[in-house]
Amino acid sequence: MVVAFISSNVPKKSTLTDVIIEETHPEFGRTGLKVSSMIRLDKVATILKDLIVGEIGEIGGSLKKEISSKICKAYCFPV
Repeated sequence: MVVAFISSNVPKKSTLTDVIIEETHPEFGRTGLKVSSMIRLDKVATILKDLIVGEIGEIGGSLKKEISSKICKAYCFPV
């Protein structure tokens, strides 16, 4: 399973691969996060699926699009 680092420490300035999820975002309630947070797509790890105990929430359609776009910026190379 590939996972990304999530932090509630949201800096004033983010990078191109950071996804900020503010408490005011329409999909925030679905995430299971308690406060505004940042997903760091440049900090990923692989872990065994057996180590995952449960889910806290999920991301909605607009966040999925933003995350996919930023993953491509970080890891995809034009052919």
